[in-house]
Amino acid sequence: MTHESTSKNPSVLFVCSKNGGKSQLAAGLMNQLAAGAVTVYFAGTKPGKSLNPQAVESLTELGIDITGEHPKPVAGAVLDTVDAVIVLGTEAKLEPIEGTRFEVWETDEPSERGIEGMERMRLVRDDIGARVQKLYTELTGD
Repeated sequence: MTHESTSKNPSVLFVCSKNGGKSQLAAGLMNQLAAGAVTVYFAGTKPGKSLNPQAVESLTELGIDITGEHPKPVAGAVLDTVDAVIVLGTEAKLEPIEGTRFEVWETDEPSERGIEGMERMRLVRDDIGARVQKLYTELTGD
C-alpha cells in the first residue's frame, strides 16, 4: 500500500520553544525562497502569546510580511506528515521521529557577544537564512 499525499511538494516543520522568533524567521524565509515549492509549517514546544516584534521587523526588511501569524503548538498530525523537522535553538525539546529527517540547528546567538536589538535579530535572521537556503536545495534538488 503506497502513501499518496495530496501534494508532491516536500514539507518541513520549523520548531522553536515559543514559536515567536526563530521558527517564524525560518518559515518566512523558506516561504519566500520556495515560492510554494515546499510546504512550510511552524510551531512551538511552549508557544508564547505573540510574535517577537524584532523578528517581524527583520523579515519586513526583506519584503516578508508575517504580521498575521501567531504562535502555535506542535501538532501530532503535522509531525506525522512532514518530510523534515527542524528544531531551532536548544531550548525546544522534541523527540526525533523515526523515518523523518530531524535536525537541531544551534543558531547564532549574538547576545553572547554583547550584540542586542535589531542588530542581533538581523544576524540571527541571516544565519537562519543561510541554513534555510541549504535545506531548500536538499529538499528540492534545485
